This record gives sequence, structure tokens and C-alpha cells, in this order.
Amino acid sequence: MLLSMTGFGRAKKSFPEKTISVEIKSLNSKFNDLRLKCPQNYREKEADIRKIIMDVANRGKIEVTLDVINMGGEEGLGLNEALFTAYYNKLSKLKNKLNIEGGDIIQTIMRLPNVMNGDENGVSPEEWKEITTVIDEALAKFSSFREEEGKVLLVELEGRINSIQSLLEKVDPYEKERIVTIRKRLQKNLEEYINKENIDENRFEQEVIFYLEKIDITEEKVRLSQHCKYFLEVLGGAPVPKGKKLNFISQEIGREINTLGAKAYSSNLQRVVVEMKDELEKIKEQVVNSV
Repeated sequence: MLLSMTGFGRAKKSFPEKTISVEIKSLNSKFNDLRLKCPQNYREKEADIRKIIMDVANRGKIEVTLDVINMGGEEGLGLNEALFTAYYNKLSKLKNKLNIEGGDIIQTIMRLPNVMNGDENGVSPEEWKEITTVIDEALAKFSSFREEEGKVLLVELEGRINSIQSLLEKVDPYEKERIVTIRKRLQKNLEEYINKENIDENRFEQEVIFYLEKIDITEEKVRLSQHCKYFLEVLGGAPVPKGKKLNFISQEIGREINTLGAKAYSSNLQRVVVEMKDELEKIKEQVVNSV
């Protein structure tokens, strides 16, 4: 199973005098980046909320919004009236002094630190239990979204790796053709500078063998095949975070493809290498979106 790094989940629940809603969404990111928005009086639980989210989300640029609507009117509002009044007086004087027109001073003050403190008694155990229930429900929907996106991603990656393996099978005929071409080219170049009668055939064969050993691609083909098989093995393995591992394997695949290209000395073989690189680039684009 593969999980996409893109996800979305939302849940809402009402209980006496309050309605709790949680929204979780994530995008691609190389690192863990969690941004949490919640009421001021829930800050004491921020570390706990972050742990609950990251234990499931694991990786990505994650935004979590926790909203609590108090249905009980002013109770638990926690407005710091003295601070609000002080801000209002100062801002009103400044507005008149600078002849600033328009603007909602009240909305501005409400956003300033410590004006809205929420419930001074903090979060009760009963309320915290309700909050975690809503978070868990949002996370379940979030994970389900990632799984569905991951299924599409898995099919895409399997297809690309299978394509590279199919292209690898085309290498052998071109490789044999390449050896014949290189031998003829060396023979022709040598005869242009040295009379054919003066060529030591044994020495020539030794040099050809030495040269062909330098550009032999047998090891690259074997390693590329092994990397592709390992990629598919990890892809279809246990449902654990595997995005980084797949990225590392794709880098190894790239190294072998690049070496094949450097040793090609054949236009037909180069075309196969270019097609492999094209498939690999598409694989890398998709891997960065997996957890």
C-alpha cells in the first residue's frame, strides 16, 4: 500500500453549549511542516494535538484548523476588557491624530494578543475527550483520502517501472550490434594509418577486447534490473512510510541509466536510454507526492 502526501479530512461534532470542527489538509513537502490554528484557550493542548496529528500524517505540509463555537453566549468568552479598552483608547487617539479614515478598530483589536483569552479555566477533561474524538474522525477521513490517492499513484509508478524493465530488454540486441560496429570502426581507422599487412592481428584483438571491456554494460544492466525489482517490492510492501526509500531507489536507477548512456556508443541504444530517462523523471515527480 502506498499513501499520497496530498490529503483532506473534516469532522464536526456538537455537545452541550459547544460545536467542535476540525479540518486537516496536506500538500507535498520534503519535511514535516505542521501549521495549527486553534482558539487561544486551547494552546495548552497544542503539543498533544500536534502529536496526535503527526502520528498519523507522518510527512507533508499539513494545515490543521480547530474551531470551537460557543453556543452559550458570553460564558467562557474570556474577553480581557481592561486590555481591550486600553487598545481602543490608544488606537482611537492615533487614528484621529493621523487623520486615518475608515477601518474597523474593533476587529483589529480582537486580533491582538491576549485580548481574547477564552475560558480562563482551560480545557476540561470532558471537553478534551470530545476534541480528540473529532480529531480522530477527521484523521480517519484524511487517511482514507490519502489511501485512495495512493492507489492511483501506485498504479502509475508500477507502470513506469515496468516500462523501464521492458526498455531494458531492448538493450541486448543493440548491444550485440554495437560490438560489431565498434570492431569494424576500429579496423577501418587502423587501416587508414597503417598498411593492412603491418597490422598485428593478435595485438589488434587484444586491444579490441580491452576496449570492449571498458564499455561493457553487463553490470549496469544487472544492477538496473535489481533496482527496478526492489522498487516494486518496496512499493507493494507493508503499509509503512516508504516515499523516502522509493526516492533513494529511483536515484540508484538513475545512476545506472546514466552509465548506460555514457557507455552506449550506439544511436539506437541512446534512444532507449532517453526513453528510460523520460520514464524515470515521471517516476520522480510522483514519488515526491508519496508518504
